[in-house]
Amino acid sequence: MRWLPLVLLFVLVYIEITVFIKVSAVFGVALTLILVILTSCLGVSLVRHQGMRTLIQMQEKLASGENPANEMVKSVSLLLAGFLLLIPGFFTDFLGLLFLLPPVQKLLTLRMMPYIHTFRATSGTYQSDSQQGYTVEGEFQRKEDDSNKHLDDKSK
Repeated sequence: MRWLPLVLLFVLVYIEITVFIKVSAVFGVALTLILVILTSCLGVSLVRHQGMRTLIQMQEKLASGENPANEMVKSVSLLLAGFLLLIPGFFTDFLGLLFLLPPVQKLLTLRMMPYIHTFRATSGTYQSDSQQGYTVEGEFQRKEDDSNKHLDDKSK
C-alpha cells in the first residue's frame, strides 16, 4: 500500500511515453509537440471559463441563502482537470477533459455529497445544516486568577 503512489506514477509515465511515441510515429515529432502544447492551452482556457462560471453560480447561491456544495465539488473537479491538463501528455489531457464533462462532474458530486458538511451563519453564530436549533445549556463560574491579584497589589 505504501508503494501504490509510486507505482501509479510509473504507470502514468509509461502510458504517457507510449502514447507519445505512437502519436509521433504517425504525425512526426514536431507536430506531436505542437499538439501537446495546443491541448494544454486549450484545456487551461476551458478550465478558466468553467471556473469563472462556477464561481458566479456559487456567489449567486450564497447570496440567495442556498447551499453551494454542488458548486464546491464542481470546483474541485475543475481544479483536478486543470492540474491534469497542465501536465504535458495526451493521456493526462484525456483524463483532464473527462473531469470537464458535466456527467462526470455530476457523478463526482453525487459520490462526494455525503461527505460534505456545510455550516450557515445565523445571527452571529455558526450553525450546522444537520443540527439546526441545537442548543447546549450549561452554567459557568468565574474564578479569580492569582496573577491578577499580584498585579493589583503592585499598582497600590
